[in-house]
Amino acid sequence: MPGLVSVKTPPDAPPPRIVVPEIRPEQPSTPVPNSNSRNKPPSPSPSRSKPSPTGTQSRSGNKKPPPESNDASLDNPDLGPFLLKLARDTIASGEGPTKALDYAVRASKSFERCATAAEGGEETEPSLDYAMSLHVLAAIYCSLGRFDEAVPVLERAISVPDVSRGADHALAKFSGYMQLGDTYSMLGQVDRSIGCYEEGLKIQIEALGDTDPRVGETCRYLAEAQVQAMQFDKAEELSKKTLEIHRAHSEPASLEEAADRRLMALICEAKGDYEAALEHLVLASMAMIANGQDNEVAAIDVSIGNIYMSLCRFDEAVFSYQKALTVFKSSKGDNHPSVASVFVRLADLYHKTGKLRESKSYCENALRIYAKPVPGTTAEEIAGGLTEISAIYESVDEPEEALKLLQKAMKLLEDKPGQQSTIAGIESRMGVMFYMVGRYEEARNCFESSIAKLRASGERKSAFFGVVLNQMGLACVQLFKIDEAAEYFEEARAILEQECGQCHQDTLGVYSNLAATYDAMGRVEDAIEILEHVLKLREEKLGIANPDFEDEKNRLSELLKEAGRSRNRKAKSLENLIDPNSRRTKKEGTKRWPGLGFRI
Repeated sequence: MPGLVSVKTPPDAPPPRIVVPEIRPEQPSTPVPNSNSRNKPPSPSPSRSKPSPTGTQSRSGNKKPPPESNDASLDNPDLGPFLLKLARDTIASGEGPTKALDYAVRASKSFERCATAAEGGEETEPSLDYAMSLHVLAAIYCSLGRFDEAVPVLERAISVPDVSRGADHALAKFSGYMQLGDTYSMLGQVDRSIGCYEEGLKIQIEALGDTDPRVGETCRYLAEAQVQAMQFDKAEELSKKTLEIHRAHSEPASLEEAADRRLMALICEAKGDYEAALEHLVLASMAMIANGQDNEVAAIDVSIGNIYMSLCRFDEAVFSYQKALTVFKSSKGDNHPSVASVFVRLADLYHKTGKLRESKSYCENALRIYAKPVPGTTAEEIAGGLTEISAIYESVDEPEEALKLLQKAMKLLEDKPGQQSTIAGIESRMGVMFYMVGRYEEARNCFESSIAKLRASGERKSAFFGVVLNQMGLACVQLFKIDEAAEYFEEARAILEQECGQCHQDTLGVYSNLAATYDAMGRVEDAIEILEHVLKLREEKLGIANPDFEDEKNRLSELLKEAGRSRNRKAKSLENLIDPNSRRTKKEGTKRWPGLGFRI
């Protein structure tokens, strides 16, 4: 399951780094600034870094580190700002985050002690300095890869500001929620990440109104996260709002509008509305041309080519890809990953049109580039390309080569934070290929690892998760772990019924597999109940022209005969609407075990 790429950030952007905010004087009654600047790598769950709110300027000019502070010294109100400035300067000087972490920890303790000491008065205002020190501390934890430790720090930072006290407190709380959302994203906890972004957006709207351009930026940021979580309806609603805000506050054909339209195109493509996606991409391309953004125009041409390929307009797709390829080669060089990405798209196109020699040639050209990447190429770019090429090799019946590419891709991503969902998708694909070549134990191990990652990342209710559970159940059947298979099929059934509906092909496949499993376990009555339900769905809603209908009907008849029962129902058939001589035979692509009726 390849990751979704941000439509705002160019693919050759450098990976993000945690930036500790400048320490500037507080200015009361200032509007909430836009805190959404970030660079995102191309991945299903990218890193998001937000600036922290402003704090209090250091009142000490001494640049030397202070001696080890005892408990009494932490009560000094000048110590916290000084230590915080030291933490920022240490990171800026490149000395490393470890020493900065020590300063930031002591600074936050000092601010907390001073704020606690001030509570003896009649009315105490929450300390924004303390909140900012916690933001800095959490940012340093994240730069060290210690995301779990950053979470409680940010939760504490969010609890400090009081939004009723004005814009500065609103900014501090907003920044805290956005930074916490970034941290959850790096941990792969997508649902919690989106929840934090939604809370931050609510606070920003209350402070600025719902038509402010900065609110539009946050809406787009949240929409990008929802796209990566495959929440396309919610993402579409927010993207439309973002587009309206930017059209009201920006010049026609602005870069902001172009970015909004590219995101809208991505959503429309995911929902299968290719014509609408094409319209948004053409308008985005015109805006980029007006602003002289040649590389962005080329990137949009690649997206346009993808839409044309989905519409089976292959000649127009080739033209769009070749246009993009010419620009990328002239501006970035022949060995840039952007060039490789176009090679991959052309390889996919020629594979779909039956030109296998040309397809393999483009795959090999792309692999040569990925084998010797130019400086600045991210692991996510290479892994994404290898994953796409593996799909082509898989479809031309070269599973071993496809497996090698997927293993390389997974190795590139295994140490990267925020890539759990992407790795889970790769593992599930590896599981399918292991299964198809008869390596069932390895298939089960891949599915098991994928399921664990998807559960941890909050995707346990997605249709994709249901499909992976079904595949895991099939692997268990082949290993004669029937009881375990039944558990996975039952969980898959509950998810797919909720996400896809009872009449969806994936749901029907799980019904069939579960019925076969119950039959193998001796639970004949349960198997009969499921098959009767499936036949009723086909007769009353889907029709019986599907070649699986006769197979399921025969299986039910055998089970009823064993149970000494008969099916006394008159089928509400659509057979009279179909020419009996034109009825199809069973699908060649459907794989079954004749005795039990399992289906992939």
